[in-house]
Amino acid sequence: MPVEFLTDEQAEAYGKFAEEPTRPELERFFFLGDVDRDLIARRRSTHHQLGFALQMCTVRYIGRFLPDNPLDAPWPVVEHLAAQLGIEDPSVVKRWIAKTEHLLRVVDPVDDTYRRQMNRQLTVQESRHKLARDVCHGKRGTIHQAYRDGMEDQLGALGLVLNAIVLWTTKYIDAAVAQLQAEGHEIREEDIARLSPLKHRNLNLLGRYSFTPSTPRQGLRPLRDPDAPELDEDDDGQE
Repeated sequence: MPVEFLTDEQAEAYGKFAEEPTRPELERFFFLGDVDRDLIARRRSTHHQLGFALQMCTVRYIGRFLPDNPLDAPWPVVEHLAAQLGIEDPSVVKRWIAKTEHLLRVVDPVDDTYRRQMNRQLTVQESRHKLARDVCHGKRGTIHQAYRDGMEDQLGALGLVLNAIVLWTTKYIDAAVAQLQAEGHEIREEDIARLSPLKHRNLNLLGRYSFTPSTPRQGLRPLRDPDAPELDEDDDGQE
C-alpha cells in the first residue's frame, strides 16, 4: 500500500528555495569552512569558484542541486558566498551559468543540434584559416616583419584579399545556382546552406596581388560548362 510522506505542496516545493534564507540559515548552511575553501580554490577562475560554492551550499540547504538554473537561488545567497570568497562582483556567477549550459548542450545525448552547429562553425573557421595560409603561402601562412606597422600592413592586405575572394566566389556561386534553377534542376535549400565561398581549388594563388584602381568588369564571366573535360595542371588543352 503506497504511503505519501509529503503533501502536494511540499512535493512541489522540494528542491527549491521557497523563500530567502534567514541570517542564521545563511551562517549555518552557507558558511565556507577550510575544507570548502580548499575545494573551491581548485577552480581556476572567480566565476567557477562562486558557481561551485553556490551549488555545494545549495545541496546543504535544500538537499539537492538546482537542476534547471542555479541562479534560482536568492541573490543574497550569492552575495553572501561572494563576500566570503573576496569576490567584489557577484554577478560573475552568470558567466559560470552560461558555460555550464554550454557544456550541457554539447554533451546532450538526445539532441545533437547544438553540437552540429558548433562543428559547422569550427569547419568554417578552419576553412578560412586554410585559405589565409594558402594566400600567404610564400611564408607558409605566417607574417614576417620586424616592426609592428609592417605586420599590420601585411595583415590588412591579407584580409583585403580574403574578403575579395569570398565576395568573388559568392557571386559566382549565386550565379551558378540561379543558372541551374533556370535550367530546371531541383536544388534543395539544405544543399544551398552547405555551400561555402571559402573553397578555392579553382583559384590561382601564385604571383603578386595588385591593388591599383581599375575599371570593374561589367557583369560576370560565362560559367564553365560542367560537362567540359577539366585540364590538368600541366595540360594547356592542345592535342
